[in-house]
Amino acid sequence: MTYTLGMLALAVFAVTGVVAGGRKGMDILTVVILGNVTAIGGGTLRDIILDVNPIYWIADLTYLWVSTGASIAAFFLVPKISRTFRLLEYADGLGLAMFAVLATEKTLLLGFSGPVAVLMGMITGISGGMLRDILTARMPLLFGRELYATPVIVGCSFFVVCHDWLGAGGYGQVIAISVIFAFRAAAIRWGLYYPGWLTYAGNR
Repeated sequence: MTYTLGMLALAVFAVTGVVAGGRKGMDILTVVILGNVTAIGGGTLRDIILDVNPIYWIADLTYLWVSTGASIAAFFLVPKISRTFRLLEYADGLGLAMFAVLATEKTLLLGFSGPVAVLMGMITGISGGMLRDILTARMPLLFGRELYATPVIVGCSFFVVCHDWLGAGGYGQVIAISVIFAFRAAAIRWGLYYPGWLTYAGNR
């Protein structure tokens, strides 16, 4: 189940790269490159930090083929559906949730502590999206007003607790992913963000 979720997460994040590139009028080659960078960027950074060798997509090229195939398919299909920013935000939220939880689980299985696993989950989840946003010259979603990293921390912490008490299992993955995505989707839908007294007041 973990392997299947990983492939699905890659495909979803690749689509967000295509949507972002499509809004900038990029050609198919550029969009495919952007889709791949978005899809594999976070996991690559995670494996570099944890000194995992070889990096996951080099060890199994199926990851690269899936992200490439999803990027090509999305290039032709996404314009027929929508080019709206909302599509990008919700798709990013789903990819964020899956990547973060899977990265947290991988870090735990490598023998690292819970706090390190949560940190790696957050880094993995947000890094691909940040690379996508930087390459398309737009403000990263992380720096937007809506809660972005907070849902990841909550969901990954929940997964660590489930893993410690119940052991590794698909139900913990699915629930944690659902928690993150639901939290992030609510933040997008209703504009949830930290209250003013928890934000920097330098520009007030």
